[in-house]
Amino acid sequence: MSSRTTMPWPLVALFTAGYLAPYLLPTTVGRLNAGLPLSATEAGCVGSVLLLSSATAGFLLASRVDRFGPRRLARAGLLLAAVGYGTAALTTTLALVVGGAVVGGLGSGTITTVAATGIAAERDPHRTTTFGLLGVSALAGTLYLTIPHLGPGHGQPLAAIAVTALLVLPATRRLPTRAPAARTPRARTPLPHLRAGAVLAAAMLCWSLAQNSLWGVSGRIGLTQAGLSEVTVGAVFAAALGAGLLGVIGAGALGPRLGRALPIGAGTALIAGCIALSAAADDLPSFATGEIAWNTLYPVVLSYVIGLAASLDQRGRWAVLVGSASSLGTACGPLTGSLLSTWTGYPGMGVILALGLLLLTVPMTAVALRTRRGTPHEHSVVEIPLETVAARRAAYGTAGPRQTAAASAAPGPGPG
Repeated sequence: MSSRTTMPWPLVALFTAGYLAPYLLPTTVGRLNAGLPLSATEAGCVGSVLLLSSATAGFLLASRVDRFGPRRLARAGLLLAAVGYGTAALTTTLALVVGGAVVGGLGSGTITTVAATGIAAERDPHRTTTFGLLGVSALAGTLYLTIPHLGPGHGQPLAAIAVTALLVLPATRRLPTRAPAARTPRARTPLPHLRAGAVLAAAMLCWSLAQNSLWGVSGRIGLTQAGLSEVTVGAVFAAALGAGLLGVIGAGALGPRLGRALPIGAGTALIAGCIALSAAADDLPSFATGEIAWNTLYPVVLSYVIGLAASLDQRGRWAVLVGSASSLGTACGPLTGSLLSTWTGYPGMGVILALGLLLLTVPMTAVALRTRRGTPHEHSVVEIPLETVAARRAAYGTAGPRQTAAASAAPGPGPG
């Protein structure tokens, strides 16, 4: 069966486990604020530290997955996530909570690095990314419906991430222990499409910063500005992520038919409007409309951006670097959102973020147009050792007239 029809489920599972922490960011930050002696800005800082740790792991491991081996690295990341988030969930000591968040973030970044590297090597990385987004959206939506009913406290979302890491651990048995030999000769090749990749990475840092500046304070907007209960806000988030599932399914069905430039450019412009609407929400209809529309579009655009990054380098280095830049922007989001909302209020923050996203459509669309035909996969060179036997020169004649002359001088067939 071809790799186009066989889904790499271990990579999908790793993608889900690695991206769960950013998806649960609003409830994580909100519960840190409510369950520990932390202000809203301080809780946002803890969320930023967690995500910054994840981004750091991605930058450090971007070109080292082949060296350590996908299986070993994935297991190490999952164990770090389980230990770090588990520790942060089980204690109320601030130093241990922050330390656990840092360790857990390192684990999440390691997991997503292995997943991104493996997905980039697939023949259809957009399809695998789509299934990964489906998995993490479905799981996060279920948790948003479940966590409000588990009682107060800061530990529930952190514990959910830790348990997910442990559940994914058995799937690593199907990952390769080390990189295929065909990739080894190319281990030191320079990054292709350097300018396009750098522009995409810088744009994704700002793109994710804008998204998560709102996402990090969405819970507080619903609770304080819109006057909703935690159960209602959780239901809105679950519905939004459910709508995101539909968007991802649509993106998967559409595939590359529209190219990448249109979904990325137009999708980002529409997201800007959704962010402005959600940030200005003061009741349930406007809050739900903004969040649902935004979360429908966000994974669609993200899947095309990840596919674009993967097309720049088959070995997955640009996919990891762009993903790490996105994680860095994600890490700065909660703190940025807290500061902007303190200075300008939630509606003013939404306007600023929307304008920034509209500006980002230009470089992101330009990169997508430049690489619209895709980057052909590198042809791996496999050396096959062959046993050779030294040839005796006398066993072969010569070509040309000299051979003809020799043949005519030799005795021909006939009576002796």
